[in-house]
Amino acid sequence: MQKHRTITGKIQYTSRKEGREGADRGRETFMWTHHSDGKKTLRAHCEIDEPNPTVMRDITYSLDENDRPMDCLVRLTVGDEFMGAGLFIIGEDTIECESYGPSIGRVSQSRKIGGAFDGFGTHPIVADAYITRKIDRSKGFHSRPFRCFLPSPDHRGATPPLIAETTLQLGYVGDETVTVPAGTFECHKFQFTDEDGDMVGVSGEAHPPYEMWVTADEDAIFVQGGVGGYMQTWYELVELER
Repeated sequence: MQKHRTITGKIQYTSRKEGREGADRGRETFMWTHHSDGKKTLRAHCEIDEPNPTVMRDITYSLDENDRPMDCLVRLTVGDEFMGAGLFIIGEDTIECESYGPSIGRVSQSRKIGGAFDGFGTHPIVADAYITRKIDRSKGFHSRPFRCFLPSPDHRGATPPLIAETTLQLGYVGDETVTVPAGTFECHKFQFTDEDGDMVGVSGEAHPPYEMWVTADEDAIFVQGGVGGYMQTWYELVELER
């Protein structure tokens, strides 16, 4: 008998842009595997229909028993054309990447981590939620710099997979009971902000404020959230099984 625990779900992407309020703009399906030794693997499939060009992303991402990233495989299609695939291996003080794609050819990278960091930003919404476990809520409502590596600095992750780094602010801002199509959940509320313009995507703009509500349990499942500014997006958990 298998000893792991599995969580599956679906997140719906909609628009909050004027004239498109509530319009479907994409979706994300995910599967978390929680192993008996404390390690975890996330498999996520993301489809962004709007704005053009469309984005399709598949990731397989693993963390150790202390929630430290171990490895991540990313495959990306933009405008329904292959953009790139990359394998990231996170060691004690080095991140290595083997990546390839039409615009970059074959690339091998190795980069020193150089001190403490909070995680690896894989771009699926469900992974954004899980990384909030790194905030110490015993300190009450507060925010702090949040250092992450990631496979793309673009706000939609729509560039070939290569090692990038960003430092945003992550704040713990409250607790609420939230009802979405997948059910009613006790949640912690968080907000990512980019006050220093550290994560400027291909749009040339800093990442707008990003609010999210995450289940108030060890699974830290994304429940709802949205991005303001020029993006004007909204996300809701519509299916969950655990």
